[in-house]
Amino acid sequence: MAFIRSTGATPNPLVVGRSLFDYADDAALAVPTSCLRNGYCHECVVDIQTGMGGLSPRTDAEEFLRDPYRLACQARVERTDEDIEFELLRRSPKILSEGRRREVDLNPVVTRLGDNIFYDGQIVDHFRGRVLGLAIDLGTTTVAMDLVDLESGESLSVTAFENPQVFGGSDVMNRISYDLGSHHGELQKSIVTALNRHIADLGARFDFTRQEIYEVTIAGNSTMRDLLFRLDVESIGTRPYKSTIEQAFLDGERGTTAYTEKSRRLGLRCNINTRVYGLPLIASHVGADTAADLVACDMMNPDSDDVVMLVDMGTNTEVVVAGRGRMLTASSPAGPAFEGGLVRYGIPGYEGAIERVQIDAEGAFHCSTIGAVEPVGICGSGLIDLLAELRRTELMSERGALQTGAKNATRNPHITIAEDQGITFSAEDASHLAQAKAASYCGQYLLLREFGIDPADISTLYLAGGFANYIDAANAVAIGFLAPVPAERIVKVGNAAMQGAREVLLDRNCRAELELVCQRVSHVELETKPDFFDAFVEGCMFKPMPDRCLP
Repeated sequence: MAFIRSTGATPNPLVVGRSLFDYADDAALAVPTSCLRNGYCHECVVDIQTGMGGLSPRTDAEEFLRDPYRLACQARVERTDEDIEFELLRRSPKILSEGRRREVDLNPVVTRLGDNIFYDGQIVDHFRGRVLGLAIDLGTTTVAMDLVDLESGESLSVTAFENPQVFGGSDVMNRISYDLGSHHGELQKSIVTALNRHIADLGARFDFTRQEIYEVTIAGNSTMRDLLFRLDVESIGTRPYKSTIEQAFLDGERGTTAYTEKSRRLGLRCNINTRVYGLPLIASHVGADTAADLVACDMMNPDSDDVVMLVDMGTNTEVVVAGRGRMLTASSPAGPAFEGGLVRYGIPGYEGAIERVQIDAEGAFHCSTIGAVEPVGICGSGLIDLLAELRRTELMSERGALQTGAKNATRNPHITIAEDQGITFSAEDASHLAQAKAASYCGQYLLLREFGIDPADISTLYLAGGFANYIDAANAVAIGFLAPVPAERIVKVGNAAMQGAREVLLDRNCRAELELVCQRVSHVELETKPDFFDAFVEGCMFKPMPDRCLP
């Protein structure tokens, strides 16, 4: 008898005619929907891991989806001769709520005087009981939201969820291509629907109405930000990779690359007069998330004698080097390999993900998981550990070749990490990770060289983002994922993008300063450097970056 499975749920026998939504109900899985399962809302997207052939053909309601995605309300069991396995898209990742929380000057754009609520000095509403704002880090893989009391500056709740736009591709270039096709607007609709659902959930938990949210600040890369604002993103995907907003700024048509719109025009369910403020873009793919990092890392004074470096790791790796009167930045397309994509058993950082790996003297693997439960896959921090341990024990060469004579290897070259769960690591996995690592390598190595310094000259290396917060820095340096900056100078700043979005939400002077600072940053196009390819090839090796970047 064949079965249907979903992550964390007991397998159920297949029954012809039952929908995936029915099985989700059986497993008490919270699949989002707002159309009574009629296929109109496009919210119940699921990822079919195995058994697509056993499901009914796609309906018209699913035409916007590609394999391996289906709508849970539309996909029904049609054959019972093979197992079917599916996963929800909107899983809850490990929430990174701790950043560099600092005292912020409380000077928001939204204020209250008596019973009147003002936005930038204009009356927009009467007092309903609370004056709230949302700071959002709109990542390619994960979305994080901070609900903030604009009168006290207190953070009331931090939530996070996987970005449901993954059905349009795992990286920004694929999402740009998807949005340019016949299903233009679906990506914007999906993220707005998810944000509205979480706003409603927060309202129920904290007993407020959506009308009490008066401002939303958005930090995200150039593509994610502009998709939300319903802007044309085609130009970001083609050389010179500039947002229409950035190009308008360069042409003198705008005074800033920040962007503001009314929430109702975007479909966000807040107060009718709520404004959504998109933090400024820096240049090309270096977007509003990196701008927010500059705020959170106190990097808005490039005239300091100390040289500091910021590395924000994600599907794109952004690097900023600042000091001595200069600010340089570069972006590298790392792809989703370290965030749950391309690696066979790779998953984002949610419960059951292997986050730590050690290999003992006998060659046995010791793994710890998020939530201390049975492993279901391996996330980015675990992959960093795994690569470093494979190199340390010589189970993998610098070129990523698994040693076929090793105790755990087979002819297919793959190594078993968690035998009971069948979680393995293959040479193909190593190849995908090598290319992702090389992107991070090039961003740091070439930018340091352009600035004219070596890693030892960096006074502080800030690591930003959820993935970076959980990695073992020594292991990352050992495989060349990070520049060899002395360990005592490496500072993990957590979700700096959301913290930066929170600070500009609370302090209007901060956002004005940020808009000016972003104009001082010089963008370096790495791929135009004559030795970029050589650096990329070197970066694919699993070995430390050279101590010297200068010729």
